[in-house]
Amino acid sequence: MTVPLDVAVVGGGQAALAIGYFLKQQGRRFTILEASEAPAAAWRTRWDSLRLFTPVRYDSLPGLAFPGDADSYPGRDDVVTYLTDYARAFELPVELNSPVQAVRRADGGYRVDLDDRSYAAEQVVIATGPFQVPRVPPIARPLDPGVVQFHSTAYRRPEQVPAGPVLVVGGGNTGFQIAADLAATHEVHLSIGSRQTPLPQRVAGHDLFRYLEALGVMRVTVDSRVGQRLRYRDTLINSSPRDARRQGIRLRGRTIDAQHSEVIFADGGRLAPAAVIWASGFAVDHSFVHVPVFDDAARLMHRRGVTTAPGLYFLGLTWQYTRGSALLGWVKNDAQFIAQRIAEFAQTP
Repeated sequence: MTVPLDVAVVGGGQAALAIGYFLKQQGRRFTILEASEAPAAAWRTRWDSLRLFTPVRYDSLPGLAFPGDADSYPGRDDVVTYLTDYARAFELPVELNSPVQAVRRADGGYRVDLDDRSYAAEQVVIATGPFQVPRVPPIARPLDPGVVQFHSTAYRRPEQVPAGPVLVVGGGNTGFQIAADLAATHEVHLSIGSRQTPLPQRVAGHDLFRYLEALGVMRVTVDSRVGQRLRYRDTLINSSPRDARRQGIRLRGRTIDAQHSEVIFADGGRLAPAAVIWASGFAVDHSFVHVPVFDDAARLMHRRGVTTAPGLYFLGLTWQYTRGSALLGWVKNDAQFIAQRIAEFAQTP
């Protein structure tokens, strides 16, 4: 049996809930298809001590304020609770344990196939986000089985890491935070492939994002001259190599190879770690979308999430339109834009 819908939303995180809010306001027949058994699945896979870089004042989805002191920084569990409560507050139709196998054009709209059912949707929003497939480099494979290794998504707390030297591979915010989390209990080595610009969390007593908002940095668009420069420049917030050294973390160069029980760095240095944590990022997987909206390199072609396929949209991508497109407190801007396109499309004869 195929269930008819106005809109099918694929994904159940912050982007999906934000667009769900606007679709609810429009009175659309829609559903939100979440592959996991619980809401806010991506947040649940983060480590226990994680805290947002953005304070509460910038963390709200449309229609419901994030609770707490406006200048405080929510933890992982705070975000999970907020997103769960958000879906409940607006009675959003989230279907758990509903991984989508394929999205195809059909009968002037789209067919969304799951294992046990299908939906016939006039329009579809792909809101699976940028953190889909944990990426571990091929050099991890030759490591001796006696070396414990896992991706950062599997890291929760220092107690799960065996005694002995631990290598964290990845010089982004995740790598620095996990290394700091381990520093009090382990000998920690942090492998940094490319340097990122460190920024303080607070400047002159105010949060960094207050300045970024006031200066318009968070509103800079991806197709602007400034946006093109910023798009490929990652930054460290509230972390720096100097701070890491003060915590006793030993900084290493790029990890280039692994042989037996040793890891080899670009400068020729070697380390025999007891454990390796790969904070090496994620890959985006849109292979289930069988619609010609990708170029020859499998990159999505869109403008602010709107594709050339009528009624097919993407939401929550990194730099989808601005620096904040994938962030909790800013995704609502793109969600509202997509919702407006959905309403216009629905009115097209």
